[in-house]
Amino acid sequence: MPDYDLLIRRARLIDGSGEASVDGDLAVRDGRIAAMGDLGKATADRTIDADGLALAPGFIDSHCHDDRALIEMPLMEPKVSQGVTTVINGNCGVSAAPFPAGRPEGPPPLNLINRSGTPGFESFRDYFAALDETPAAINNACLCGHINLRNAFMNEFDRPATEREIEGMTALLDQALSEGAIGLSTGLYYPPATAAPTSEVTAIARVLNRHNALYVTHMRDEEDHVTDSMEETFLIGREANSPVVISHHKCTGQANFGKSEVTLKMIERARENQTVGVDAYPYTASSTILQPGRVKASSRVIITWSKPMPEATGRDLADIAAEMGCDPVEAAERLVPGGAVYFAMDEADVSRILAWPDTMIGSDGIIQDHHPHPRAWGTFPRVLGHYARDRGLFPLEQAVRKMTSLTAETFGLKGRGRLREGYAADLVLFDPDTVIDSATFADPKQPAAGIHMVFANGAAIWSDGAPTGARPGQRLTRQAG
Repeated sequence: MPDYDLLIRRARLIDGSGEASVDGDLAVRDGRIAAMGDLGKATADRTIDADGLALAPGFIDSHCHDDRALIEMPLMEPKVSQGVTTVINGNCGVSAAPFPAGRPEGPPPLNLINRSGTPGFESFRDYFAALDETPAAINNACLCGHINLRNAFMNEFDRPATEREIEGMTALLDQALSEGAIGLSTGLYYPPATAAPTSEVTAIARVLNRHNALYVTHMRDEEDHVTDSMEETFLIGREANSPVVISHHKCTGQANFGKSEVTLKMIERARENQTVGVDAYPYTASSTILQPGRVKASSRVIITWSKPMPEATGRDLADIAAEMGCDPVEAAERLVPGGAVYFAMDEADVSRILAWPDTMIGSDGIIQDHHPHPRAWGTFPRVLGHYARDRGLFPLEQAVRKMTSLTAETFGLKGRGRLREGYAADLVLFDPDTVIDSATFADPKQPAAGIHMVFANGAAIWSDGAPTGARPGQRLTRQAG
């Protein structure tokens, strides 16, 4: 009888800690890493000769909107093809649950993750049951969205919640956390939440500490008032006695180029007294719902989808506006509801934030978009190839840490994110010399180069440039401490 289920020999083992890689073998038994090092004459049901390729923990995407995609496209090719084996969903105040029965589906951005017209899930218990019934290729952990909570109790969003509404939202969040959600996310930037004062969010967030859960936020402002928004974020974390994660940290708009020098120092100071995490994606363009008010601040806008004008998908807004005979803002107004890519960041800020030692990597990709931002397919290979190898922004081992152990520790995903005996066998085998993103803004649905094989819980989910069809993904909960 073979010693192991899987044996990968002669690999460059990058363990996720950030320490220097070593050459060796790795064995898997029952979905977990069983042994590492020189495994001599060990045998296995399947043996792979890595021939010097890098073997790393499967990448953990710290910021996703794949809540519905896990069910609707369970092979998750956009993520698996770039080495991702775990996703953190429910970000920016929007999650697949709760949508209490009888309540409306709500305004944008609640359609960010669901544009098919399929009803949302009444509770996280229902959502997780659906995932258990039809598992995806990759693992999933999920936050509870603040906009969902508001939508459950409020009919108008242009005001603060009442005391009774806050009590209802707090109880619903408490239920979500009891059912397996790992924290609260806010999207205070978005219209359904902009009227929520700090006191509302703080009152709701106080339940987080009881569950050892996280506060994760798309802040109120990432432009001229980004520093004010950061102070608000730190305050909410302190008042709730909860760890904080700043989502897709950026400084948007030409007037704010270079401000990351200030914001990163603010984070460092805050971390002296509280737990603060940060994630970022490796592009100077963002993507979300189409908002006419953002058009003037962007040097270029690409339409990712439009309900009234599907033929606009993939086109530049400036060209569409010229054909319409109007300015781009008016054109955007005609195209809503829709989605867009906005070019409004400076490369120096993106690089500085990525290079900050404790920045996690998150794609913020919306893989359901008809013409998505290329980050949906290219984020992790772009960090490995463009920023680590080609630009030397950080060593390869640090790049891997930013997308594995750092994220697992931040989100409390025990037994994930490292090559270590007893840990889950989430693995990616890649070529450090050739790994690179292939997705572009013109042609975004392109698998990366250099990703040879990907395993989740010991099962191969990507091989020879295609998904294997295996769906071993598991639902993960937070286990901090």
